[in-house]
Amino acid sequence: MRALALIPGVLLAFTSPAAAEPTRVVVRVLSQDAKFIGDHTGGARITIKDARSGKVLARGITRGGTGDTDRILGAKGRSATIQTTGSAMFEAAVDIAEPTLADLEVEGPIGRPQSLMRVKSQHWIIPGEPVDQGNGWLVELPGLAITPTVVRKGGILTVQAKVELMCGCPITPGGTWDAADYKVRALLWSGKTRISTTILPFRASPGTFESSVVVPSAGRMYLDVHAINVRTGNAGIVRVPVS
Repeated sequence: MRALALIPGVLLAFTSPAAAEPTRVVVRVLSQDAKFIGDHTGGARITIKDARSGKVLARGITRGGTGDTDRILGAKGRSATIQTTGSAMFEAAVDIAEPTLADLEVEGPIGRPQSLMRVKSQHWIIPGEPVDQGNGWLVELPGLAITPTVVRKGGILTVQAKVELMCGCPITPGGTWDAADYKVRALLWSGKTRISTTILPFRASPGTFESSVVVPSAGRMYLDVHAINVRTGNAGIVRVPVS
């Protein structure tokens, strides 16, 4: 608000700071090559900060469903709207008094802690102009979620890896996410020396890959279990100590 005061021969203006205005911001996190990250895999952790000051403007977790498969994977054209009612999102009212460059930090999926990935993004937020058109502030999270199970009997490890998209979407033979597109391997290490590499063939739906690994009788070792989509390059890895 501007107030004017008159003094003979002088015009004085007094300006008060603009009041903060709550501005709606909607964030959605899309698993690379798949669907929205929400309740099925624990959601993605969202932090929005003022890029200049570092002040936290909003913080929370995406909640909701993975969305409509056909709409997401079949989207065409510029900035196609792929979200539907119930699609996972995080919503906040950000109090800002002036146009603000915001930093977005995304970490997830929370329910697959061994496979957490982090991405960052920036967006201008204008007071009173909601960031919710179309898909809102849409961010893609790369990676594959791997849940390993390793059982040792003597010199043999039975290694099983459940592999999912970050949204929890299933890998199946001939399915939307075809098991034939995924290569899963277990690398056995002793320190910085790689002892062996074992391919884990597909065993069962959804996304279960399994094989046996021969290990030496002594020494401290660990396994790197990693998966990659050979068509897209999307990948994930987890490390498992071998007792």
